[in-house]
Amino acid sequence: MQGDTRPLVLHVMYRFDTGGLENGIVNLINHMPSDAYRHAVLALTEVTDFSQRIQRQDVEFISLHKRPGHGVWKYPKLFKLFRQLRPTIVHSRNLAALEVQVPAWAAGVPVRIHGEHGRDVEDLDGSNVTYQRVRRFYRPFVQHYMALSRDLTDYLVDKVHVSPEHITQAYNGVDTDRFSPAPYGPQPIAGCPFNPAQHWLVGTVGRMQSVKDQLMLAHAFVQAIILDSKLRQGMRLVMVGEGPLRAQAQAVLDAAGLGALAWLPGERSDVADILRGLHVFTLPSLAEGISNTILEAMASALPVVATAVGGNADLVLHGQTGYIVPPTDPQAMALRLVELASHPESARSLGRTGRQRVQATFSMQAMVSTYQRVYDQSLRRQMTSLSIPQKS
Repeated sequence: MQGDTRPLVLHVMYRFDTGGLENGIVNLINHMPSDAYRHAVLALTEVTDFSQRIQRQDVEFISLHKRPGHGVWKYPKLFKLFRQLRPTIVHSRNLAALEVQVPAWAAGVPVRIHGEHGRDVEDLDGSNVTYQRVRRFYRPFVQHYMALSRDLTDYLVDKVHVSPEHITQAYNGVDTDRFSPAPYGPQPIAGCPFNPAQHWLVGTVGRMQSVKDQLMLAHAFVQAIILDSKLRQGMRLVMVGEGPLRAQAQAVLDAAGLGALAWLPGERSDVADILRGLHVFTLPSLAEGISNTILEAMASALPVVATAVGGNADLVLHGQTGYIVPPTDPQAMALRLVELASHPESARSLGRTGRQRVQATFSMQAMVSTYQRVYDQSLRRQMTSLSIPQKS
């Protein structure tokens, strides 16, 4: 913007679409003071309608339509783009966008930050040596790292060999006003065939793809009904999200004769209202960073049953705000669902404690303050180094 002296932060990711990483960017831009920084969003592939969630009108969105594979052939275009936009900060996210750090360095971008938000199905435990080597190759071009969990911080130190002083751990934040419990108990969900006043609703929200492993939840629901046949009358399953596992999960439920006890509506934009209609939230993922949906569920005063991956145990205190179960273990999740359904007051108590934890530790203000502090300090550090006179 001509004459605008605010520093520009260019947020770079592979695709700007529905997801936790992208939701974090939306929250950051929407809640950071508008007089602090300008923002632009660069997707190496596509920017989708998800961009409409950003409320500020001064944000530019750019799609590069990149083909699969390494994008060296895009370096000249990226170099030209960085020269044209003149961002003060380039902030890339996850391995798929890490390659932009080289053209950002070549274009003279003053501050270069990279965020690790979680792992994908190809590297669930961080043991992929090729991915470690790729990250080490790009390490000299990155000035500072943001890690969303202790697990990812340890990975950067132990496997990528990043110095701890160059890493800031930044938990996601949640809007506790938007995500809050219904005042008189779970409320009906628009379009849902189940009534939370009569049924006990187990729910999850997320992209229905392999790394989220909703098939495990479908199997756990089936096993919970087998463990306690009385639950067939009252327990119901709500799985919100779109993706290849949606049809597969429905097939698992249909094969068990429980298809009518589940509702899989596809993607929805009214997540806050959906959470207000549930009794328990589940996250069966194979990998996570810091899950926005767990935080949103906790803010909605729901007990959470999540798998022991990534940062889930950073959020869910086992036995206090919910339960942590092993990944790929539907029996363990089923046992916890039966326990919670059999003790509804205990479930409500876990949920209330979870909301208190979110309000104290995972507020939106805390997240925004952390990112703004890193941006401010990195910029001051760079400006100070540039102002030091060179020895003759």
